[in-house]
Formats: sequence, C-alpha cells, structure tokens
Amino acid sequence: MAGLLQALVGASEKAAAIARLCRREQPLFQLLVAEKTGPDRNRRFLQDFKTLADVLIQEVIKHDLGKEFPELLDHIHGEESNEFRSPEGEMVTVRVCATPGDTAALLLAVLAPEREAAELLADAVHRDVALADAALAGVELSILPQDLAIWIDPIDSTNEYIRGCEDVAPIDGVAPAGLCSALVLIGAYDRHTGCPVLGVINEPFFRRDPVTRRWQGQYHWGVAYGDTRLSSLSPPGPSPVPRVVLSRAEAPAVRAVLEPLCGGRLLFAAGAGYKLLCVILGLADIYVLSEGSTFAWDACAPHAILRALGGGIVALAEALRMRRAQSAGTPPELVYNRPIDRVDGAERWANRGGLVAYVDPQHLEAVLAALATVPGL
Repeated sequence: MAGLLQALVGASEKAAAIARLCRREQPLFQLLVAEKTGPDRNRRFLQDFKTLADVLIQEVIKHDLGKEFPELLDHIHGEESNEFRSPEGEMVTVRVCATPGDTAALLLAVLAPEREAAELLADAVHRDVALADAALAGVELSILPQDLAIWIDPIDSTNEYIRGCEDVAPIDGVAPAGLCSALVLIGAYDRHTGCPVLGVINEPFFRRDPVTRRWQGQYHWGVAYGDTRLSSLSPPGPSPVPRVVLSRAEAPAVRAVLEPLCGGRLLFAAGAGYKLLCVILGLADIYVLSEGSTFAWDACAPHAILRALGGGIVALAEALRMRRAQSAGTPPELVYNRPIDRVDGAERWANRGGLVAYVDPQHLEAVLAALATVPGL
C-alpha cells in the first residue's frame, strides 16, 4: 500500500503537469480557450478540447496505476468517457499507447490538423515523473491493493480551469473563484465497505514562480485505514466560531440558518474539490452542500484526507433524518461503492441528499442542529 500511495502521488504530479502544459503551450492553449463559431470553428473540436484534456489526464492515471498494479486495472473509475468522434466521423478511443509516436498519432485522429498539439500532449503523457519526497518514501502501510478501487477526478472545477482567472484575491484566505480551484483528485476506497482509505489532492496552479512566471503545484495526501491515520498535513487548529464555506448557488434558507452560527460571515468558493480542500487546510471549518450535485469522484480523495485528520464527510439528508427521528449513533458518512439503483449514467454516482465536510465534530454538531430547522431539507 505504501507503494500505491506513492504511485497515486506520482500519477497526480503527471496529471498536474499536463494540466499546466495545456495552459502554457500556445498550440494547446488556443484550443483550450477557443470559443469560435460557424466557419471559424476548427471542425467540432475547438469546443471539445477542454473535454479531451480531462479524458487524457484520466486515461494517463489509469494507465500508470494499472501498469504498476495490474490487480487494480478493472477497478479504476473516472468521470469521463474516453470515446471521441473523429473529424471523419469515426469513434476514437483515447488511451495511452506503447510509444509517444503512437499516442500522438491516436490524438491526431481527434485533433487533426493540430499535429503540434498532439505531439506536445503525447510527449507529456510518456514523460516520467520523479518524486523527491522523503516523508512520502518513508510511509509504511499494510493493505492489499486488490482490496481497493480508485476514483479519479482529472480536473475538478473544469470551468475555472477554462476561464483561467489567475489573480483572484482570496477573501479570508479562501479564493472565491479562479485557476487555483482547479484540482486533480485521486482517491482509493475499500471495495467491500466503500470507505475511503487513501487520498491525494494536487493543486497544479498553487503559485507562480516569481522569476519564470510559470505555475508551480503542490500536493497533499492522507491515509485512513483501520487504526492508521497519516497525512502530509497536520490537523487544523480549532476555531471558536465555525467558518462555513458554500457554493454561491446554495439555497437561501440554508444560508439564513448558517449565517448567525458563523458570526454573520459566510465564505464562498468554486469547485467542490476546492471547498473540501479549504476544510482540509483549515481555511474553513465546514463545507455544506444541500443539493446532490457532487459525485463520488469529487469527494473520495478529500474524504480520505479528512478522515486522516480526524474528520469526515457526512451524508446530509440521512444525518438530518436520523436527527429528527432522534436515532442514536454517529451521522452516516459517504461511501463510494454503492451506485444508486435504477439510475443511468453519471447520476448513478451522485451524492444525493447533499453533504457536510468537517474536521471538528463539535462544529459538525452545531451545523447539523442548525440545518435540522430548515423545512424540507
């Protein structure tokens, strides 16, 4: 398992490098941000390159993890389908080929006539990533990879990645939007229980190098398995008044009951992964989402890190149902191995009923008590 944790971090670093490449190299950047219409459109693909970046990163992670851990190969799941229609109308399955030339040729079938873009991407896909992390290398764990499965979110907060606002000023430490909220999320969960056990969050756009002006990233990881709790981070310090981060689309009734609890001040941010990261880093104490608009791939990696820090992610609707029924027991947490019955497509893996992410159980209790007063929630 220690080797698997290092492999997850390595895969996230390669994914982050590809995400940065797509914004740095002009042939790729032009495709990424193109919004041309009509005769100016480069066939159909200018509108879809953003999707290809997602898919390619997902397939690179699958390839690299599956190559090192064949027992995981059929248990690595992601958000995106890897099939595209070529300009000639043929279906192309995006994958990592044996050589950079073969991968470039496959990508060109979708990107034609953008040969330079295809070659840049193929080179990044096949480039090795070296980790120089003594703390990570020293981790010793004991769990069999064949007991695990993986959820990947290749670029969480894709809209912020495309818009690419680079200088959004944080408010109380939390960026309300911008490129910094685009993250790579890789989480491993127990196939049998659905409980998250390993998580890696990579921030490809953490800061700019003051000399080169190129973006630099950073990553965080956590392990929560049995009695083992390990993380690259320390648990955030306690806050007397809970700081709650929300989506700007959150229901007014939810905002209304949480605002007094927070001393009249709520925090807002883009991207589920980034809001979860804010709780992990101690920039916020609680993330509340009352809608079922996140999915297993959004939450699995952050959930594992939160568990490593002593917190978790509660299934909101079920927690409120138990509370109103005065049922004993701890609030139920999200699990990642149970698709929703009689639902097709991505919605099978939605976190229906919303969620609450936390580190301090006392903050969780206060927030659930407030939310229990909201009719219809």
